[in-house]
Amino acid sequence: MLRILGKASSINVRKVLWACAEIEIPFEREDWGAGFKSTHMPEFISLNPNAMVPVIQDEDLVLWESNSIIRYLASRYNGAHLYPDQPRLRARVDQWMDWQASDLNKSWTYAFMSLVRQSPEHQDAKSLAAACGQWSRHMEVLDRQLESTGAYVSGDEFCLSDIPIGLSVNRWFETPLDHPDFPAVRAYYERLSRRPGYLLHGRNGIP
Repeated sequence: MLRILGKASSINVRKVLWACAEIEIPFEREDWGAGFKSTHMPEFISLNPNAMVPVIQDEDLVLWESNSIIRYLASRYNGAHLYPDQPRLRARVDQWMDWQASDLNKSWTYAFMSLVRQSPEHQDAKSLAAACGQWSRHMEVLDRQLESTGAYVSGDEFCLSDIPIGLSVNRWFETPLDHPDFPAVRAYYERLSRRPGYLLHGRNGIP
């Protein structure tokens, strides 16, 4: 059975859990990370030298990096409805997954650490204002894309790119800051909320 290492509150672990829910993959999960078993233990470092969750073990395969994991799961476990084989369609999915990991993910770091984690190192007012503005600018990019598709990030149908971005949208709404009005993002949030996997692992009260 698929083994998932990582605490269920981690946004990156939640990507994997939601993907498993969508593809109906049975798994066993173990709590690793802050508040649980340390990812700096030799046992974990031997699996992921970066000491970060999630990690999966699928038979003799060990894999880390959450977006790589969900791509693998969709390819391995009959998830072509989420991650198409056709190169042009797959490239569009990959494009938005990579944008989430490289651009959107970085835009929220300071604001999230300040407003949700209450980190003492992230309480500079000017830096926080700049970070909130940067986050809003990236959400505006997403709003325009969703307005264009009228449905999901990569097109008419729910697909793998909606998992990391859907979790990012939940984090946006769950973080206590002034939210500009992005109607397409709000409609997307409600659309995703009709999916049981999103209610379990996305819109579940955890930012």
